[in-house]
Amino acid sequence: MTARVIATEAALSLIRHLTEKHGPLMFHQSGGCCDGSSPMCYMRGELRIGENDIHLGDIGGTPFYIAKDQYAYWQHTQLIIDVVDGRGGMFSLEGPEGKRFLTRSRVFSPAHDGNGGSER
Repeated sequence: MTARVIATEAALSLIRHLTEKHGPLMFHQSGGCCDGSSPMCYMRGELRIGENDIHLGDIGGTPFYIAKDQYAYWQHTQLIIDVVDGRGGMFSLEGPEGKRFLTRSRVFSPAHDGNGGSER
């Protein structure tokens, strides 16, 4: 079965760095505007997860959640979490690092083998 969310090596490296610095982490992808349109990285438990959130999977040992209404739009895609240079959202832990997490996607198909990233 193909994972619904995977991460590039660059993203996994930043996750390891942030985990060493802050402890266990979590991600949330909402469909909001501004900061909410990027995957947000928090210290685990800092963001309250509710019945309107779906656990898509884990990347780098870190749970990744998506808002249920956003999942309705993206359910046919595999999310690929990557990192680019630049300032992230002011609420996301990677902001001070000069990097930001970025969600890329591709159409989800059972034929995909998950090679878009390093972790399934």
